Amino acid sequence: MTIEKILITGITGQDGIFLSASLLKSSSNIEIYGTSRSFNNNQFFQKVEDLVGKEHSRKIRLQNIDLLNRGEVKNFLLDNKFSKIVHLSGPSSVYKSYRDPAMYKDSIIKQFDNLIEGCVDTNIYPIFFQASSSEMFSSQAELPLNEDSEMLPRSPYAEAKLTIHNKIQDLKNVNNWNIKSGIMFNHESEFRPNEFLIMKIIDAAISIKNGSAEKLTLGSLEYSRDWTYASDMADAITEIINEMEPVDYVIGSGTSHSILDIVKIVFQYFDLEFDDYLEIDNTLLRKGDPIHIQSDPKLIFKRLNWKAKLSLEKILEKIILSRLN
Repeated sequence: MTIEKILITGITGQDGIFLSASLLKSSSNIEIYGTSRSFNNNQFFQKVEDLVGKEHSRKIRLQNIDLLNRGEVKNFLLDNKFSKIVHLSGPSSVYKSYRDPAMYKDSIIKQFDNLIEGCVDTNIYPIFFQASSSEMFSSQAELPLNEDSEMLPRSPYAEAKLTIHNKIQDLKNVNNWNIKSGIMFNHESEFRPNEFLIMKIIDAAISIKNGSAEKLTLGSLEYSRDWTYASDMADAITEIINEMEPVDYVIGSGTSHSILDIVKIVFQYFDLEFDDYLEIDNTLLRKGDPIHIQSDPKLIFKRLNWKAKLSLEKILEKIILSRLN
């Protein structure tokens, strides 16, 4: 029986960790290759082992490939002839994209272009999934947001993602390529880096409870977002790359929660009155950000029977327990 070879770029991030676990659980007949610029990936393997066990994690091979080097990417694709590629790699911080917008956009787009050109040059057209972003939508678009909602990027990061999303629409016509875009809304997990909002709130609550901090400073409590557990998001990607048609999907929970909701849940967990420790600083807000965001994932539910399983409360509980251990 032929082993199916799957490439996940940016595999060591939270999405790559959960996607590796999801794919390994879905089939015993696969081999996963992941690109990583890190030379110390022990933590990645430990996290995957915690999710699926050591035996499964042995089916993952990490490669130190520079996705900005077209020739290196082409040779890598030619040597391995992947049946599926999931492109998660690239800078992911919207805030950092403002510091050097030209470099940020060029890096995101060039990585994608090198992968696509490598496929075309080698005449190998694997099922291709591109991780797109809800940041592409216009801040004036009617809620909830679906695949046909108006797009008007709100940051250099989003501009790059929309450029790629539009390229994908043209690439679908190349040799009937099964290439698609997953428009991913906010998703969190215990593997999320410290600088993201939910981690900041949880870490502040822990520090306040321990007496090592006195306050939590946020830009607003009113803003609301559509949060999904990253493992649920990975399961959605697994379903999408197993579909034989090039359909783009909005991927989200379909519900929206305010920052206040999160603060209340987290501080209640630690038996703290959040009002006693909260400070609002409006200068932390990004100009032009919509106050409310909510996805409409009806299409992915209708076609693939996928929906988010974990509630916001359960997501926060998982992250809290992880931070305390």
